[in-house]
Amino acid sequence: MNGAIPDLTARLRAFAAARDWEQWHTPKNLAMALIVEAAELVEQYQWLTPEQAAEHTTTEEGRAAVADELADIAIYLIRLSDVVGIDLEEAILAKIERNETRFPPVAKDEGA
Repeated sequence: MNGAIPDLTARLRAFAAARDWEQWHTPKNLAMALIVEAAELVEQYQWLTPEQAAEHTTTEEGRAAVADELADIAIYLIRLSDVVGIDLEEAILAKIERNETRFPPVAKDEGA
């Protein structure tokens, strides 16, 4: 088990253990925390026009805020997958394969 996700999983597992947080890192709590962080990402774009939203991450402040929320989402997602015993990388790859079958590529117009 080598790669970014397993390394992050091990580091996050150790981080939680060192703080005695496993007692709170239940599937329910982690799923709820994941949704809260996803809502905080949405908040970054709330009330912005499509143009303003597209420009949001071109500023240092906007980019840092979005990066923090994406990191929080990823952290809870990785912790949740670890706690429930799902290999996240394997699950992602399997889902991509299913989606490739469900959603075939769009035929490009050769004359355009």
